[in-house]
Amino acid sequence: MKLKLLSTLALGASLLPAQSDATTRLGVATSTFKEVMDTPDKAIPQDLLSRAQCIVIVPGLKKGAFIFGAKYGRGFLSCRKKDGVGWSAPGSIRVEGGSIGLQFGGAETDVLMLVMNQKGMDRLLSTKFTLGADVSAAAGPVGRSTQAETDAALTAEILTWSRSRGLFAGISLSGATLRQDEEWNNELYGKKITNRDVITTGVAAPKPAEPLLAELNRYSSRK
Repeated sequence: MKLKLLSTLALGASLLPAQSDATTRLGVATSTFKEVMDTPDKAIPQDLLSRAQCIVIVPGLKKGAFIFGAKYGRGFLSCRKKDGVGWSAPGSIRVEGGSIGLQFGGAETDVLMLVMNQKGMDRLLSTKFTLGADVSAAAGPVGRSTQAETDAALTAEILTWSRSRGLFAGISLSGATLRQDEEWNNELYGKKITNRDVITTGVAAPKPAEPLLAELNRYSSRK
């Protein structure tokens, strides 16, 4: 009788709609961005966010994988719409390799990147590129404004930050490789689609992405 009940429960659970890994991680990415931006003195400077062409959010990047050069992070990117108002549906991305050595300790670190110009955006929407080799990258400044920007931050095509154990700071990701995540794009859009197509053809955002886009628009819609 007990075995029959367990079997019935298992069958019922199997019939419930499963939440995909990509959908779950979209929620985490939304929370990560909101938590960072809700602390103005320790957030991405507002003027940099307003100037950015695209944003990349990789929540829960694995520290140990840096050491061994294995795949260590999966996240999402979004870019400005063609008219400059609002943000596009998100594409999915993987971050691999790099010899940076995370500074803050802990098993996981959230990573955020701003793509500051069209050249950086073109690289971001390619199949694969490496920070510091194919595109210039620098640790981003933190705070209310960019008055303390370094020359590197002013000229870099991509600015990078990380957060671990509550500490948010600019970090170098030189040597890390970014590539589109075809598996998660398939999950989100129900078909094979590239990041370039997602960003540039006006694809409708899937419902799980709506909270993330709402937060991006709340902080920087360029209206």
